[in-house]
Amino acid sequence: MKQPNIVFVMADQLSAKALPFYGHKVVKAPAMSRLAREGVVFENTYCNSPLCGPSRLSMMSGLLPSKIGGYDNAPEFSSAIPTFAHYLRLAGYRTCLSGKMHFVGPDQLHGYEERLTTDIYPSDFGWTPNWSEPDAKVRFQDMQNIIETGPCLRSLQIDYDDDVQAQAVRWLYDRSRDGSKQPFMLTVSFTSPHDPYVARPEFWDIYDDSEIDLPKVPAIPLAEQDAHSARIHEHYSVGDKDITDDVIKRARHGYYASIEYIDNKISALVGTLEETGLLKDTIFVFASDHGDMMGERGMYYKKSFFEWSSRVPLIFWSPDRLAAKRVKETVSLLDILPTFADISGVLDQVLETDGNSLVPTLFGDPIDERTILAEFLAEGIFNPTFLLIKNRLKLFYSEVDPPMLFDLETDPDELINLAGDPAYTEVLKAMVAIADEAWDSKKLKQRIVADQNRRRLIQKSHQIGVPPVWDFQPYIDASQQYVRSGQWTTEVESKAFLKG
Repeated sequence: MKQPNIVFVMADQLSAKALPFYGHKVVKAPAMSRLAREGVVFENTYCNSPLCGPSRLSMMSGLLPSKIGGYDNAPEFSSAIPTFAHYLRLAGYRTCLSGKMHFVGPDQLHGYEERLTTDIYPSDFGWTPNWSEPDAKVRFQDMQNIIETGPCLRSLQIDYDDDVQAQAVRWLYDRSRDGSKQPFMLTVSFTSPHDPYVARPEFWDIYDDSEIDLPKVPAIPLAEQDAHSARIHEHYSVGDKDITDDVIKRARHGYYASIEYIDNKISALVGTLEETGLLKDTIFVFASDHGDMMGERGMYYKKSFFEWSSRVPLIFWSPDRLAAKRVKETVSLLDILPTFADISGVLDQVLETDGNSLVPTLFGDPIDERTILAEFLAEGIFNPTFLLIKNRLKLFYSEVDPPMLFDLETDPDELINLAGDPAYTEVLKAMVAIADEAWDSKKLKQRIVADQNRRRLIQKSHQIGVPPVWDFQPYIDASQQYVRSGQWTTEVESKAFLKG
């Protein structure tokens, strides 16, 4: 069978809980809904860290963040760690990235041959947390992005995502007319619907204020919050602002509008594949790096293991290859690398992965029972925190917190902590044993603190003298564009012509 092209599209901070094909009653997202209706939908997919950088690095490497030093949003991602882009190149693929991937350090490609845009965030160590000062008041951001939301004509995110789309669409047109038989993998990674929750009027106006819903689980008083939630509450300064129902609805309105904005871009990419004929040889994959609490439980943004923050969409769509189906078994973003390696025919060359290939599942085979693992090791906490999911039982685990155990089958809103229920004593003991085998929390904290201290020292030194330039600079070779010396216009036009 011919190796299929892979178009991998990522959103940022898009919760599965906010999408209609996962049960949301307000959001429309027609292009994503089409993919879900016609493709393979994984109903229970989790990120392996509810934060951009660690989630993306673990997804690309197929390894948990703690194994690759991907602790937070400013770790150096080692060039010695194979990614799915490296494996696809071994399989003969042309690999290209348009958009965000949150690489930090001098290597801004990590297996991609081409990169069409720079990243939206810095590539240095400036965002390194500091666990060496646990008594310091840690504030990463405040509630301003919840309060200041609304329609706009332009924004930083719109500027970036419009560029990501334009470059990706152009690249697809070029592949359609270059005559090459080489398969390709194009990653298109947007920054929306990440806060701030602003959108152009045509997307904002898709929704009326009256139809915006409030959180299903209202704010939980601070005195009644679990330790995990209380830390995030403090970290985001949630109590410093008066967050009324109107404020929450407006923020959700902006989030939904931003989802429609990304949905429109997915529609454009799908349309390009369809009109060029590339779709018949392509598998289209859609996912997000993590979710957003969107006011559920009185929590906002990310960095939490609760469903709105940690559960993400995952769809594989290829009308000529894959029959529509829904997969209930639990999977994670760690499964992306082995799946891409399997699709391309090099799964046997994968050196190490914490994930499993989903290819058998795409064609109807069941998934073996397994435990899904996730970590949060960044700012807002001072000790490693872990998540385990097994058979829809979900454990929040840390050596410094009382455990929390939820049965997602009977309690999808995570309101009943079963950790103290005698009926679950043995289950809890077994899951804690899995956690203890997977992680040595004390040694992991020591590694994290030492790594943070090194990075902060290097960042401080780079403020003196001439700093290194790590940000990716897209290169455009103008000598290969349009009509140049020694060429005839008709000859160039004939090669550039793409018939509809």
